[in-house]
Amino acid sequence: MLSWAVVFLIVAIIAAVFGFFGIAAAAAGIAKILFFIFIILFLVSLVGGLMRRT
Repeated sequence: MLSWAVVFLIVAIIAAVFGFFGIAAAAAGIAKILFFIFIILFLVSLVGGLMRRT
């Protein structure tokens, strides 16, 4: 999922360079959402792994 966030971030940067502001904003928004979902899933799996050890 983090790879998708990186892909959309790259798409947003390329679109911003060429002046497609609507596409850049949409891709940046998707990248931001996927990044936060990745962080939440990472924290849940980290806590789950720590709970399993004890």
